[in-house]
Amino acid sequence: MFDLIIRNANLPDGRRGIDIGIAGEKIAAVEAGLPGEAREVIDATNRLISPSFVDPHFHMDATLSLGLPRMNVSGTLLEGIALWGELRPLLTREALVERALAYCDLAVGQGLLHIRTHVDTSDPRLVTVEAMLEVKERVAPYIDLQLVAFPQDGYYRASEGVESLERALDMGVDIVGGIPHFERTMQEGAMSVEALCRIAADRGLPVDMHCDETDDPMSRHIETLAAETVRFGLKGRVAGSHLTSMHSMDNYYVSKLIPLMAEAEINVIPNPLINIMLQGRHDTYPKRRGMTRVRELMAAGLNVSFGHDCVMDPWYSMGSGDMLEVGHMAIHVAQMSGLEDKKKIFDALTVNSARALGLENYGLDVGCHADLVILQAEDVLEALRMKPTRLAVLRRGKVIARTVPKITELQIEGRPERIDAGYNPTARR
Repeated sequence: MFDLIIRNANLPDGRRGIDIGIAGEKIAAVEAGLPGEAREVIDATNRLISPSFVDPHFHMDATLSLGLPRMNVSGTLLEGIALWGELRPLLTREALVERALAYCDLAVGQGLLHIRTHVDTSDPRLVTVEAMLEVKERVAPYIDLQLVAFPQDGYYRASEGVESLERALDMGVDIVGGIPHFERTMQEGAMSVEALCRIAADRGLPVDMHCDETDDPMSRHIETLAAETVRFGLKGRVAGSHLTSMHSMDNYYVSKLIPLMAEAEINVIPNPLINIMLQGRHDTYPKRRGMTRVRELMAAGLNVSFGHDCVMDPWYSMGSGDMLEVGHMAIHVAQMSGLEDKKKIFDALTVNSARALGLENYGLDVGCHADLVILQAEDVLEALRMKPTRLAVLRRGKVIARTVPKITELQIEGRPERIDAGYNPTARR
């Protein structure tokens, strides 16, 4: 006897017509023709079922603040940082919580149930930290929210940056962050990497740094981060986010850098939507697009996952909370259009991201948490192409969101009356 059985599901690994039995909060069985009964049965009708989506890089304290106190006219990273500096003194805990909860509602509808967010610690009031700690507690029943202490204005560059970051960690923030390329000098950037890795080692915390988010090929703090990761015994617990400078580095240097990153077991987190929007702004033509070397990093065995980064904030006026939109863009920018490439992209939105966040009991195996999404698509390739409706979202075995299927009614003589939005013409030839 199960609490819930999902029948006739297709899995990301290509298996079709599979039943998933759920007992309590866990997956209890995964097999075709599953015997037994359940209090509730959902017929997936040969739709794709996926573990819930994971966003390993986001800024929830800034989300949905677009236009406050003004718009980013140039659309550049630096104006976005300056604009956030203008908004920061006006922030209140209540407004931060309200916007973050509104975004979490959106995320649930998209099947996004695990988020790592960077929380600005540069304002010594730490109102952002207070607000995100409250949000983390309030959304805990339906979203796993991890918090990174992020010194947006620079660990050393901000007047009280060192003290504020330590206070944020004392308040309960989970992860040590940094932004070495925004320090005053390359030397201070390297010093910040060392200091922050030391703090993480002393406190037993992971590290997630905005690293080399620039077009400058001489911004090489990822090299320092890899070295300090090994030095402080942090292998597998460190993420380098963005790494956009790698798209401008010469191949010889990268041939040395990637093995160093692999030795340190760095988790790599590009952000396709934002990277291609903000980078290359000083170029005429040819214009660089800014995303790091995804294919080469994956080939070297590094764990690569993709973040959404921003939604309607000073840096990015678009965004939807849909991780399939992120993956869709990654396919184009990384030029990973092959069938196996696309499967790797889907993994970067799910299992790879879960690994970067250290999530336990994640996936579709027996014993995993029943955090699942049923999509209006037949397989991974169709999901990435169509960015389909999430028909049902389950958290710990209970449905917490439903969306009606998208159906188009045609009024054309001699053609079908109804077309399912998940329609794949090539599958029906």
